[in-house]
Amino acid sequence: MEKYLADSRFFENLRNLRMESRYHRHFRLVFWKGDEKMIRFFSNGLRRFATALLPALLFSGCAFWGGDKPLETLTYRSQDPSNESLIVFLRGRGGSHEDFAEEGFIDSVRQRGLAYDMMAPNAHLGYYFSETLVPRLKEDIVDPAKAQGYRRIWLVGVSMGGLGALMYTRSHPKDVAGVYLIAPFLGYSDIVDEIAEAGGVRSWSPGNYDPSEDWQRMLWDWLKTVGENPSDWPPIYLGYGMDDDFATAHGLLGEILPHDRIFETQGGHTPDAMKRAWLLFLDNSGAL
Repeated sequence: MEKYLADSRFFENLRNLRMESRYHRHFRLVFWKGDEKMIRFFSNGLRRFATALLPALLFSGCAFWGGDKPLETLTYRSQDPSNESLIVFLRGRGGSHEDFAEEGFIDSVRQRGLAYDMMAPNAHLGYYFSETLVPRLKEDIVDPAKAQGYRRIWLVGVSMGGLGALMYTRSHPKDVAGVYLIAPFLGYSDIVDEIAEAGGVRSWSPGNYDPSEDWQRMLWDWLKTVGENPSDWPPIYLGYGMDDDFATAHGLLGEILPHDRIFETQGGHTPDAMKRAWLLFLDNSGAL
């Protein structure tokens, strides 16, 4: 489980090397903040390597990151052949889409007799870098599922996958029956601190910004809209460990969600805490 759940430090360490290109305007990468040894290492030998290599990587577009390919997907059928409900699991940064089955997420649904088929696309980091996650989910997963007769489609995103679930819901709300975010990554500390210092999402103002250049502000601006007009959007549920490295962001999101849609558990950004959050949702939400 640990290998597929996104390491919370990864996102905070994507800070010091900006990779600018038309393919990466939403997800500008910056590396190794706070690690002085790595910064010194990079600034010496790797700087020459990066100077030569990065232009080729940046302008190779989707092909380099793997985001140009249809999503490889695992499907898990329920025992009811007439089932019209589907759960789509979105993985974290590392590991494999196979981990949802290996770690019991699939079996926990079946053990409770929930009439849901399940799918786990290999929505790896490359789809985020190449900005193809949303269209690939639409083309490879959601539209075919609807054509097959699925009427209720839930998105369940873990860590980075929570961000992906929100991005999809923002773009195609009518496709989604509901969203469950498990320890989601919701942006870097700068934007989270800004919102917290403003007194929370409701009192925060995003200011003027270009959505094509600032995905974090775009995301929280939209979440603010969801909080103000919840009936206009699919229901969002949130689960996380109270010691999670992203807990501040989770708390800010939780302030604009109904209390009964939030599931807190002990632990940090760890596999055990995420598993518990999943089971709490299954046993207490009544959503599925």
